[in-house]
Amino acid sequence: MVKIKVYGNQKVEGVIPISGAKNAALPLMAASILSNNGLKLKNVPPLLDVDNMLCLLENLGVICQVDQENTFANSISLKTDAIYNFLAPYDMVKKMRASILVLGSLLARYGRCKVSLPGGCAIGVRPIDLHLKGMEALGAKVELRDGYICASTDKGLRGVEYKFPIVTVTGTENIMMAATLAEGTTVLKNSAQEPEVVDLANCLNKMGAKISGQGTKVISIKGVSDLHWTEHNVLPDRIEAGSYMIAAGITKGCIDLQGGNFRELLPAFIEKMKQVGLTFCDIDGGIRVQTTGALEPACINTAPHPGFPTDLQAQTMAMLCIVNGESYITENIWENRFMHAAELARMGADITLTGHTARIRGVPLLHGAPVMSTDLRASFSLLLAALAAKGESIVDRVYHLERGYCCIVEKLARCGVVIDKIKH
Repeated sequence: MVKIKVYGNQKVEGVIPISGAKNAALPLMAASILSNNGLKLKNVPPLLDVDNMLCLLENLGVICQVDQENTFANSISLKTDAIYNFLAPYDMVKKMRASILVLGSLLARYGRCKVSLPGGCAIGVRPIDLHLKGMEALGAKVELRDGYICASTDKGLRGVEYKFPIVTVTGTENIMMAATLAEGTTVLKNSAQEPEVVDLANCLNKMGAKISGQGTKVISIKGVSDLHWTEHNVLPDRIEAGSYMIAAGITKGCIDLQGGNFRELLPAFIEKMKQVGLTFCDIDGGIRVQTTGALEPACINTAPHPGFPTDLQAQTMAMLCIVNGESYITENIWENRFMHAAELARMGADITLTGHTARIRGVPLLHGAPVMSTDLRASFSLLLAALAAKGESIVDRVYHLERGYCCIVEKLARCGVVIDKIKH
């Protein structure tokens, strides 16, 4: 098993290219099924989750070709004119929750599919009933049998007005994809506004869909008879960018992040980081992040975009552990996303959990320790803590990191960090 050894008390300084967003690439890959002849995606991060989605698509009959663009990005050509299988099996779907996104595409284009109930990070209950109710509203017949979603439609999907009871990113993406080939117009209310949803809608429009309102709470989709081939660049990964911004803060370093307009992608997060004491300066093709003085405690509430991202909560907690004073983080998205707190405590952090709120009392110094990752974002939080701690840390279960962070060891090494992968 691969682990990461981190030597503490390090300052992260240098240039980090931000890769394409995993959370954008995966729904885009699923959207290829909607096209009569396929889709080409550029700036795709070489990640385990992407590999898992490729395996799933190939199992359906999609012909996939991967070409390396550079060290941190691939282009993927997906040929979809010979899909013959409509089963997404458990042994593939269990590896990644985003597998559920093939549901809407298969149902819309072929009128039937059988998709295993999904797996993924254990950060709380993430029900798929919002996906299923949306599909039923579009006219699909949906049954749960033996751990599988069995969906079909005899006369095709039809446009409808549907309001999500709570905001759901993958639910919005799944039903939006299904509605592109439905008869009539679909109006989705209380939709997710995340940049990844916007990126998906923009790509679908390039394929011939008629979608408007993306980036707002109300998305309108006028159904079309078919979609065609196009090329699309995956947007930069805002969560990766935010994670490295925190690396600059927790190590009192200076990092140039290249590859996108991160102020636009992370408005609430950057404003909160300014309050904590990070400084931001626009540079050609990106943004410079550094810490010039003492950091301040903060009160943070996670919220759907454009609010503070839940996917940056764990990383922010790691930084607040060494900020003088009391900070508070309230997690409003997932009910079980404080599992990293116990591991940070092994390094000397003072964290008290009460329901959905964590109280963090800053300590002067964290100490290196063996720690274990529990999910994707928690993994990065432990890595951040290890960079700032005194002594050596071993981060176990780094396969979580490899699901969502491209070439993390290589990128940190470019910034002068002494970090090694080890096998035990």
